[in-house]
Order: sequence, then C-alpha cells, then structure tokens
Amino acid sequence: MMTWSINLFVLAIGFIIVGMFKPKLLLFWMDKPGRTPIVIFSIFLFMVGATMFGEANREKHEWFAEHAQQATETKADAVPTVTPKPAEPIISSEKKIK
Repeated sequence: MMTWSINLFVLAIGFIIVGMFKPKLLLFWMDKPGRTPIVIFSIFLFMVGATMFGEANREKHEWFAEHAQQATETKADAVPTVTPKPAEPIISSEKKIK
C-alpha cells in the first residue's frame, strides 16, 4: 500500500504539471477545458495518496511493535531455569576386587 500511495503522489504531480501547461491534453472531451478541474482532481489524488501513506505507515509500525513484543516474549520464555537433578542412589563400594 505504501508503493501505491507513492505512485498516487507521482500521478498527482504529473497530472497537475501536464494540466497546467496543456489542459486540452488531459481533458480531451471538453471544448474549452479550464485549469480548475485539473487542480481539484490533483488535490483529490494528493489527499487520497496522503491518506494511503498514513495508513500504510501506521500498519508498518503496528507490525513492528507486534513482532518486537513477540521477540521479547520469546526471550523471556527462553531464560534457562535451574531444575533440581533427581538424586542418584548411593552404591557402596564394599566389594573388593580379588
């Protein structure tokens, strides 16, 4: 979604630049196109791109926060603990080798 928003920014900038110099090129179906519809449409594209960029940025931060939290949880679970070893039976060495 981040890439799409950047593409919309580029499209809005290109649309306004071309529309300011040659409005007939973009609004080919109109007899005498003005620059006002081009500016309005470019502003609309820019606002949609900014909203998409903000949402993508928010999702990215949530994803990083979620994975950072999971990493700390796994580190806390991976801490070694001391467990008592079961006692071995004591075998007397009274047997002498002859």
